[in-house]
Amino acid sequence: MNTAPAAGPVLAVRDLTISSGPVELVSGVSFDLARGERLGLIGESGSGKTLTALAAIGLLPAGLTARGQVLVHGQDLFRISERVRSALRGSRVAMVFQEPLSALNPTMRVGKQIAEACRVHRPASASAARARAIELLERVEFPDPARQARAYPHQLSGGQRQRVMLAMAIAGDPDVILADEPTTALDVTVQQQVLALLSRLAAEEGSALVLISHDLAVVSGMCERIMVLYGGRVAESGPTRQLLTAPRHPYTAALLATSAAVTLDGGGETPRMVLPVIRGQVPAAGAFPAGCPFRNRCDRATADCEQVPPLAPAEGTAHRVACFHPVEEGTDVRPAP
Repeated sequence: MNTAPAAGPVLAVRDLTISSGPVELVSGVSFDLARGERLGLIGESGSGKTLTALAAIGLLPAGLTARGQVLVHGQDLFRISERVRSALRGSRVAMVFQEPLSALNPTMRVGKQIAEACRVHRPASASAARARAIELLERVEFPDPARQARAYPHQLSGGQRQRVMLAMAIAGDPDVILADEPTTALDVTVQQQVLALLSRLAAEEGSALVLISHDLAVVSGMCERIMVLYGGRVAESGPTRQLLTAPRHPYTAALLATSAAVTLDGGGETPRMVLPVIRGQVPAAGAFPAGCPFRNRCDRATADCEQVPPLAPAEGTAHRVACFHPVEEGTDVRPAP
């Protein structure tokens, strides 16, 4: 378990802006994360969730530039050397990637990969690192860790590979775990097992958790706070229960409506099952409208929305919303099927 001091946020993101040439992919994202806190990032693909997480671990793809601050225990990842940044990566902030098969080395046994992760963060002999790798495989609930440590990634199931990624993530006793859609392509039963394991490991480590997911049920069950991103901007953020029961941004409300169970359409002679959708599609990078990025899909948009709305406290709530025309509590804003 990590032993870093508890005072202050373990991760603080300040006015994070990520650009590809003249195109801003993430604009002005800010949040703090305290030890043990769990934050969910939600939004459609292309909203900037993964880029925000990659910036928080100092792994932005080549060709992208970032400004603002990403503070890990007060050290700004954008203003330290790569050597210092590499030392923080894994020991202070670790990431569980979306596709474990592409993240793992296909030519190396998984036990050796975990052992290498251990030695990066803890001085240890090769034999001690191997023993630690087997211990970690046991912690992520492999039934025969010594035998499975000798397997190659392709010899494991998708759920087992994600468990290997979890073992590597906690090898350095991190203060923050970033999990980017950690259950993609897993069946429902395995998804539940992996998420339960992730939750348990974060609790045992005392780590803060940032969970990126399209599944609102998953986020609501695991996270205390939610931040909704759209077009690279924060649309709304706040305590999970309040945000999910009384959303104020039209985009948040629409996401909640489309995640609900299918409804029965009684029109016509033969009833059919329908699912509400948000009209239009997420624009390509650089093609979002000026001002509020959601205004071309929003039924509440007016000329005011041609300006960027500030992220401000929503009246009568504990959360913040970036909207000139926020949804009133109790308003039915379900999108048409």
